[in-house]
Amino acid sequence: MIDTVYILGAHTTPFQKWPDKSGKDLTRDAFLGAVKDAGLTDGGVVESAYFSNCGMGLLWGQDMLRGHCMFAPMVEEGLFPERTPLVNVEGGCASGSMAVHLAWKDILSGLHDVSLALGMDKFYLDDMKLVLTAFDHGIDRLDKDRLIGEYQAIAKECGQTFGFGPNRTIFMDTYAMQANWHMWKWGTTQQQIAVAASKNHYHGSLNHNAQYRFEISPEKVLEDYEVSYPLTRSMCAPIGDGAAAVILCSEKFLQQQPAAVQRRAVKVRASVLSGGKHRPISEPGLSKWAADKAYSLSGLQPDDIDVAEVHDATSFCEIYQAEMMGFCPIGDGGKFIESGATTLGGKIPINTSGGLVSKGHPIGATGVSMMYEVAAQLRGEAGKRQVKDARYGLIENGGGVISVEEFACGVTLLERS
Repeated sequence: MIDTVYILGAHTTPFQKWPDKSGKDLTRDAFLGAVKDAGLTDGGVVESAYFSNCGMGLLWGQDMLRGHCMFAPMVEEGLFPERTPLVNVEGGCASGSMAVHLAWKDILSGLHDVSLALGMDKFYLDDMKLVLTAFDHGIDRLDKDRLIGEYQAIAKECGQTFGFGPNRTIFMDTYAMQANWHMWKWGTTQQQIAVAASKNHYHGSLNHNAQYRFEISPEKVLEDYEVSYPLTRSMCAPIGDGAAAVILCSEKFLQQQPAAVQRRAVKVRASVLSGGKHRPISEPGLSKWAADKAYSLSGLQPDDIDVAEVHDATSFCEIYQAEMMGFCPIGDGGKFIESGATTLGGKIPINTSGGLVSKGHPIGATGVSMMYEVAAQLRGEAGKRQVKDARYGLIENGGGVISVEEFACGVTLLERS
């Protein structure tokens, strides 16, 4: 069994509208970018691949063999090795972390020395009704009444009402109700959510790959139009197109590479997946379970983490995940964000990429792009958004909704080599 797995190469396309690029184009860009970043002459050393995607079936009519179809042209052109096993991965917004986890396990087991994880999605369509329908597939559609009933009970507890609204995804309403309960229980404020959004838009303004590259004050965040109280548009992740890839390798393979390549390798200290369940809203979520296990496996503690990317599908999520990751006590997430602790230069910068609310959220690519961002930070290659002397990084990536938590979550810990 191999003890150590490394990120050898990583790449992300900018997240934006890509009307002139197909899914195959974006997949090619991400793969060839990762190959170049890894210092490889070509991609022929890849022994297995995992392709993360959520929207191609419903939106583009290509199901069952998504990744195989995306890579077929590159196989013909000799850019991707023939007969390489490729597995399609789908787990809602957590799909990217699942792909990385599976590639990591391939190497950890000793089965392969080099494995690829690549995520891609294209969600910009003229038919927004179809796009919203696609997001509705991220819940248990066979038991939707139970989900609604649970949220109605939570709303009653904190003096609110719950319902789904038009022109927004179902997730905005569920996250909004989670935020309302957190405000009622712990005194979190809409202003604190606005501070989280403003901070990430600032970080995104420093990221040339981000979909939104502008700053916005907390006051302007609050003045933006309401999506689902307490969430305004600036607090919510946009849809987008994009792709991201990471190439993982064994220590044996890394030692065969030039010294310059070895110096840039990033060690994977732990990779943990967890599954969601129906639970009381007062009980900590599946991301805390995954984080606690990752800390245990790695021997690290929350105070060791220098930089983190967490799944802020809404800016409330960053407040909540700061608590679940152990960066602050449960209930103190709003105050923690408001203190500036998660801003560049703070105690634990979170979402230096701009997070989902600024960087964008092409679902299948999101988790992999988070790996790219933390790897760039640990390599000292993040430019204006660089965290000084970053050694340890954390990625938290959740997907789907069951009750008051996600159906799936991945937590990954990385270390500067």
